[in-house]
Amino acid sequence: MNTVTKNSNRELSGKSHQETQAMESLLAIHQNLLSELGTNWSSHSLVTMTRQSLSRILYYADLYQKLLNVPGVICEFGVQWGATLSQLISLRGIHEPYNYSRVIYGFDTFEGFSQVDDVRDGVHLEAGDYSTELGYEKKLDKILTLQESLSPLSHMRKFELIKGDAAATIQPWLERNPHAIIAMAIFDMDIYKPTKAVLEAILPRLTKGSILVFDELNHPGFPGETAAVMEVLGLNNIRLQRSVFQPTCAWAVFE
Repeated sequence: MNTVTKNSNRELSGKSHQETQAMESLLAIHQNLLSELGTNWSSHSLVTMTRQSLSRILYYADLYQKLLNVPGVICEFGVQWGATLSQLISLRGIHEPYNYSRVIYGFDTFEGFSQVDDVRDGVHLEAGDYSTELGYEKKLDKILTLQESLSPLSHMRKFELIKGDAAATIQPWLERNPHAIIAMAIFDMDIYKPTKAVLEAILPRLTKGSILVFDELNHPGFPGETAAVMEVLGLNNIRLQRSVFQPTCAWAVFE
């Protein structure tokens, strides 16, 4: 059984030595090949996509279809490099290209964890883990703008990045957006304090049918997320469901 360890980017990893070597080889091939792929580089670059990455795409494609009949916005709490946000913008363009009310919001410090609770989160996590490069939110804004330009109604900006600790930024966001119903809330902050604070804050903005997505429930490396869900929602009060595509993710329909 693989153990959970940290890689050079201070991210937890359960990969074996063989898997790590395979990933490094694919990365080298991808970097060398990219300039040769021509105008269809985006499609051809899938040649180096791993099973794990494809599983992640299939997971969110499945979740998005469960969302279609629920009015409201999507909020992702914990963005990091923005891969999920980018996928969500593309999925919106596929499944509901003219639903301009489906605004997608991304909350992140872009500086890693603000603080860690040693008791609830474990001593292996530290402030600053999962940070991005300095000023990355500006680059991500450009990436998401370009992604949005490839779908209808591209003249209407339908995403926003909110920088800062979500525990502190969620209430001002709610006040600025008194109209906002949260159709889907994605929790990928990993740790106890912001997960609990955001869950408590958004409860009045959920409707029956809203989808709550948790990225690290039942994960031994991130016990704080489970602790927050237990304290705010209670495991006995929600019907958690899992997907064949993601072993450590869970979701529930708010009822």
